[in-house]
Amino acid sequence: MSTDAPSSPLLIVEDDLALQKQIKWSLDRFECVTASDRESALVQFRRHQPAVVTMDLGLPPDPDSTSEGFKLLEQLLAADPNVKVIVLTGQNDQANALRAIALGAYDFFAKPFEPELLGLTIDRAFRLAELQAENRRLQTIHQPDALSGLITRDPEMLRVCRMIERVASSDATVLLLGESGTGKEVLAQGLHQASKRSGKFVAINCAAIPENLLESELFGYERGAFTGATKTTIGKIETANGGTLMLDEIGDLPFSLQAKLLRFLQERKIERLGGRQEIAVDVRVVCATHQDLHSQIAERRFREDLYYRLAEIVVQIPTLRQRQGDAVLLAHAFLRRQLQDHRRSSLAFSEEALRAIEQHAWPGNVRELMSAVRRAAIMADGPRITCRELNLPEPAGEAADADGAARRAGELDLRSVREAAERQAVLAALARTDGNVAKASELLGVSRPTLYDLMRRLAIQ
Repeated sequence: MSTDAPSSPLLIVEDDLALQKQIKWSLDRFECVTASDRESALVQFRRHQPAVVTMDLGLPPDPDSTSEGFKLLEQLLAADPNVKVIVLTGQNDQANALRAIALGAYDFFAKPFEPELLGLTIDRAFRLAELQAENRRLQTIHQPDALSGLITRDPEMLRVCRMIERVASSDATVLLLGESGTGKEVLAQGLHQASKRSGKFVAINCAAIPENLLESELFGYERGAFTGATKTTIGKIETANGGTLMLDEIGDLPFSLQAKLLRFLQERKIERLGGRQEIAVDVRVVCATHQDLHSQIAERRFREDLYYRLAEIVVQIPTLRQRQGDAVLLAHAFLRRQLQDHRRSSLAFSEEALRAIEQHAWPGNVRELMSAVRRAAIMADGPRITCRELNLPEPAGEAADADGAARRAGELDLRSVREAAERQAVLAALARTDGNVAKASELLGVSRPTLYDLMRRLAIQ
């Protein structure tokens, strides 16, 4: 147990002023701030940002009911999911105490309580809060730049990020393969950030620009090179000098331009349209496509020599339906973003909506999920987003999920099957509860220490 004073105060929420003073007096070794109702508690919470809160469930204007207390508990955890809330309840209030724990409370005490035991629990809560804050700080320090725009817990996607991080310091050309909407540009930007190149990140979509304009967009042109060329204009390749050039949808690059791009990749020099002077360019090239380039090579629509020049490092990005637990994890993140943009405070997914998100195949991948959450956040009337707002069918039973985990394990070895099923269950629970370990352990029917042990054993962060 730490003997140092906590860096943040303890917030005591109690409407009985005599009891409030008694609690504060018995916990005099802590710096304390007090509140007697929900509104004043929220004001104190925002002002002091306490790591630990003790609170009574019966608060004005109806101290005989628990509605205000539970509402405050939800608001505190929504404002800071890491806050440790210790609920003080009446002796015969076990059902409400268990409900508070299910919502994310750290612990509960029945009144009257032993001040020494409450003090020990508060000490442990502060110590745990400090350790978790330090852990988050260390993760932030060690998190690679390639992950800065990416949200994932999926082992395969994390492996992709580690791969991006490893190749970032080199000048190797990287080819990103994956379905539309899987995050190819996010990874390309992450690669650029991790490379520490001083120049710009420049992206061009080879499928979005007409063939007769694409060459001038890439290589630039001199004044008078063609009708309408009234001034010399540099192209995207020159613009990216010292930085990174992303050629998105490289599979749609016209065959007539492929030879010129190959020459640039070999020589690292370009000639503007209408120009006679070779210009040296130092640029990192990242390409991306959802197409099968091997099939295009077989059909003579893509040059084989260009493919091998582009494919020095090939990164296969998994689809969203292949990423364990990421659909719900991303949905929570997108919803938080929407709430910030629209200045809304209370909106969450229903349990059925979370299961529907888990079970949907997401053919449009992350882009489709982002659009669905944005639409649902706009259309939702009540405090919960349902399957209707997401435009998803009602979810099937959850028994099929466990069977699927065993099948995906691809083995009859019981240890491998069990580990695959445990990993899927833990990732799904953490995703559904938006990373709240207390809620996830309740959902899984295990204690928090057991869940922490599972996460350590399965290497889940």
